[in-house]
Amino acid sequence: MPEGLDVIVVDDDPDVCELVSKTIKRFYTWGNVLSFTNSEEATTYCLGRDIGVAIFVVDVFLGGASGFFFLDAIDKKFPTAHADAIIITGNASDDIVNMCVASDVNHLLEKPVKPYALQLAVRAIAEKYLKFAKRIFKDPEFAKTIANF
Repeated sequence: MPEGLDVIVVDDDPDVCELVSKTIKRFYTWGNVLSFTNSEEATTYCLGRDIGVAIFVVDVFLGGASGFFFLDAIDKKFPTAHADAIIITGNASDDIVNMCVASDVNHLLEKPVKPYALQLAVRAIAEKYLKFAKRIFKDPEFAKTIANF
């Protein structure tokens, strides 16, 4: 949906994936909420999209792969995937925090995910794009510089 900023949830546990998606759908109105329990299907979907901007909520461990591997796999199509990601994990540790820092992921939530923490993380990422869009509409000179890229 080119009109909005979609949220893509990837978690290999169907119950967690459904719960996280339903939680986001309760407050998120700026695009669709899409969920995947298979990281390969999620990768294929993402690489086939027309636009390369979305918010990602990704489990740190996706079966045999990692959430970071998923983000790396879509990085060419979604250059800001890591910065626009929320990693969720069953057990946060120094290693996971270090992987987030090394990967430019700024949001880490522990399961069970608290709805208000998830909402704040999603809104923080969305707000970045909303402010940018408002600036383009309000500042024609700035918009012209963007058009030149």
